Amino acid sequence: MLTALMSVCSGTVIGLFLGVFGGGGSIMAVPLMLYVVGITDPHVAIGTSAVAVMVSALGNLAIHARAGNVKWPCATAFAVSGAIGAFGGAKLGQMVNGAHLILGFAAAMVGVGISMLRRPTDAGDPGVHISPPIAKRLIPTGLAAGLASGFFGIGGGFLIVPGLVSAANMTFIHAVGSSLVAVTTFAASTAASYAIADLVRWDIAGFFIVGGLAGGLIGRSVSGYFGQRKALMQRAFSVLIFATAAYLVVKAIN
Repeated sequence: MLTALMSVCSGTVIGLFLGVFGGGGSIMAVPLMLYVVGITDPHVAIGTSAVAVMVSALGNLAIHARAGNVKWPCATAFAVSGAIGAFGGAKLGQMVNGAHLILGFAAAMVGVGISMLRRPTDAGDPGVHISPPIAKRLIPTGLAAGLASGFFGIGGGFLIVPGLVSAANMTFIHAVGSSLVAVTTFAASTAASYAIADLVRWDIAGFFIVGGLAGGLIGRSVSGYFGQRKALMQRAFSVLIFATAAYLVVKAIN
């Protein structure tokens, strides 16, 4: 019962972050799995969080798709190549010592924190369509982003959004919406790899997802309330990410 309660509460926190900030919150899933829910194996924590991230990303994708924020051809090219990288990255991550993997994960968290401190611009082509030159940029960029996503067991939105902006010259809002196709695909590929290796706690993933859905609804309903404070909250969340990364380093070393 305690594990179930902690899983639901942790999922609610992740969903709340995703609902308010629109991304970056899933990076906290693995630390919560390890140090709040109580999963002791980092590989199981990553595999289980990948399942939860996949479902959360799929829910957010439906919202952005209805709003017309998804450039499907570009997103599909990026996601398909990235899924191959994510599956390979997950296999590689499973071969790495758990403590070393957590150190790498902490480094990825720092990258997420830095990306959240940046102020995005909405420059770009709102009518962008896929073309051979764009595809040539999207496919290798997706492969690299998927490899990192699968290795660290994260959604990878902080890599995918700038990758789509630079490779396809998308506006920021279209990159966010399109990135969720890749996040869902990458997480599914990572989850499949870990599930094959029997490194997923399905019961915990289910409780985490329930909490995430509730937190996402709350986050989206209150996100407009913060208005001008949203940038300040995002900076505060970045500080939380940095602090969590430091904690992971200390725990991995000790």
